[in-house]
Amino acid sequence: NWIREKAKKSFTKKVLYKRVPVLLWLPKYNTQDAIGDLVAGITVGLTVIPQSLAYANVAGLPTEYGLYGSFLGCFLYILFGSCKDVPMGPTAIVSLLTFQQVGNLGSNAHYYAILLCFLSGCIELLMGILGLGFVIDFISGPVSSGFTSAAALIIVTSQVKDVLGINASGNTFIENWISLFNAMKDTRTWDTVLGVACIVILFLMRLLTMVKVGPKDETQLTSTHRVINKSLWLIGTSRNAILVVICGFIGYHFENTDAIKLTGNITKGLPEVKLPPFEFYDSTSNNTVSFVDMCSTLGTGIIILPLVALLENIAICKAFSNGKPVDATQELLAIGICNIGNSLVQGFPGTGSLSRSAVNNSSGVRTPLGGLYTGLLVMLSLLFLTQFFFYIPKAALAAIIIAAVIFMVEVHVVIPMWKTKKSDLIPGIGTFVACLVLRLEIGILVGIGINILFILYHAARPKIAIEYQVTREGVEYLLLTPDRCLIFPSVDYVRNLVTKHSIKQAIPVVIDCSHIYGADFTAAKVVECLTQDFSSRKQPLFFYNLKPSVVAVFNGLQPKDFVVYHSEDELDNLIRGKKQIRSNSSVN
Repeated sequence: NWIREKAKKSFTKKVLYKRVPVLLWLPKYNTQDAIGDLVAGITVGLTVIPQSLAYANVAGLPTEYGLYGSFLGCFLYILFGSCKDVPMGPTAIVSLLTFQQVGNLGSNAHYYAILLCFLSGCIELLMGILGLGFVIDFISGPVSSGFTSAAALIIVTSQVKDVLGINASGNTFIENWISLFNAMKDTRTWDTVLGVACIVILFLMRLLTMVKVGPKDETQLTSTHRVINKSLWLIGTSRNAILVVICGFIGYHFENTDAIKLTGNITKGLPEVKLPPFEFYDSTSNNTVSFVDMCSTLGTGIIILPLVALLENIAICKAFSNGKPVDATQELLAIGICNIGNSLVQGFPGTGSLSRSAVNNSSGVRTPLGGLYTGLLVMLSLLFLTQFFFYIPKAALAAIIIAAVIFMVEVHVVIPMWKTKKSDLIPGIGTFVACLVLRLEIGILVGIGINILFILYHAARPKIAIEYQVTREGVEYLLLTPDRCLIFPSVDYVRNLVTKHSIKQAIPVVIDCSHIYGADFTAAKVVECLTQDFSSRKQPLFFYNLKPSVVAVFNGLQPKDFVVYHSEDELDNLIRGKKQIRSNSSVN
């Protein structure tokens, strides 16, 4: 019956429209939407192609794998995505996490990366089906900022080798720099000159998007002003594609020399559609690597990567939601399906990209259908442009990554944190340092652990307001007000505070329970001991405004002299009654 009831609630028209959002907006689709999506889709496509080539290098995979993971996900997100601004594909942080899982596996790395994409999608899909989108709430703002900033620095560090034209590697920030310093003597002049020049040019072209010609009041702009401003914005937005084309010509000129390292051969054509590799034959060791062995090698990345992908995607949805609620469960379902689809065309894990989302939004995207044109552009590049990608210098691709991720270092959040709550800097800095020193997935777990310790500390040490009050009849009493519920980490602390302040004067004690909305067995046991202590020294103890559900928990152990009241009149009567009982006891 329970299963039947759940199935009945799940398979309704309302749920269908919620879980397949395309059914909501497609019937209302119009010409203006089509034009907006076409312009935005092509603009994002010009951004995603060079970025995908570069992110494949970050992930430690052949260049074409970046493009493999950049088209099918775009198509699937049209059906299941709830945010019009999200362009699915490889991102800097997810690519780095992929590298940390597969970067040391040599020629077999792509097998593991494709399987990681499939497993990440399965976990995201399962979490979405189970409604576990709330788990993202356990990654706080400071932890997220520390993680993102550390990841950005690691990515920049990993690309320095290509800017300098040297060979270096490492899984952590420190390992990367040690390897770089050891190889620095082999620095290649022309690679370095080209790489640094590309970074400077990209920074300057980025500024073009902010240049405005004409009056500040938009209503006074002429058609010429608007054309110039739009052209400057388009040039600035397409800076990666423009740079790749120019550097491609430079690479073509230096093809027959050893002055500049080029990207090299890229497999032409669309990838073969097939199941991800659940096992493969390792020619190096002459052994078949099983699915279990592959999962063991991927380790905690199978769990951490989906969470980070969700974190990135939700950040985009919130940034462009204009105050509307974000359905984390639906986004889990969407990116899960997209990653499963990408694994079928040999892509590595991806999610929504914040930089490409900003381009999408500013280009005037109207619906998720903009992803159709982005995906088609990527497919066309695989079919017709791969022979030209051969000439792209590695230094240029490294410059694109550095210029994109350097702005992900969230220095700007430090001062607001300091001004609002200084203790938030501890999990933020702890995560940042842990991610630099250790592997990224361990670093973010350290950050979450620090955050949980803070939460547990606050739960174990509730603040208690202590006041001396007087009843209407002029009797003084001690009022103690805990600011949160009584659960096992905090009850002994509360008991000790109550005992400490109550034994100083033999006056009635009132515990204001207005903020106590829950309790457990340990709390009930402590309350039983507390009432016995007060009864033994004949000191009145009352509980004010205790909720019925909590009263039921405490009454389960039948504590002695457990008295609850809900008004000042009741308190006067209770204190008067206690006095009479004490007087009669004294006479007897």
